[in-house]
Amino acid sequence: MRIPARIAPLRSRLEKAWQQRAVTLKAASFALIGIINTLIDLSVFLAAYNVFHVPLVPANLLAWMVAVSGSYVMNCFVTFAAESGRVLRWRAYGAFVLSGVAGVIANTTTLVVASYWMPVLAAKILAIAASFVVNFSLSHLVVFRTPEQSAETSAE
Repeated sequence: MRIPARIAPLRSRLEKAWQQRAVTLKAASFALIGIINTLIDLSVFLAAYNVFHVPLVPANLLAWMVAVSGSYVMNCFVTFAAESGRVLRWRAYGAFVLSGVAGVIANTTTLVVASYWMPVLAAKILAIAASFVVNFSLSHLVVFRTPEQSAETSAE
């Protein structure tokens, strides 16, 4: 089966990442930072939704915007310190936010759909889990690529 040229570099990076144990450590670090961001996200969401009576989707988006900024800073300095050089860059922040859009879409979609069958708090927790998978994958494979990954992609 032939892989489209645009997808081949991503597939190659996925295969290499899967074989490297460093990915497990990064995922664990990303998850720990994610716990902090989850608390921030959840706090902002619950305050907006329950205290200020902001509708479900805008409350979720507000919570995400606050949490994604904290997430970028913490991941830049901890999880992806080697790749970022522990330097905050507007371009990397923009890429992180843009890649996070896929995560917030997964999060919001899961929240809205799940809220039909379970309490909003449980739906929000499920939504956070869905967005974790999307966010880590994009952060590791797209936003905070190592210099050698970037060179491989441009050579292919």
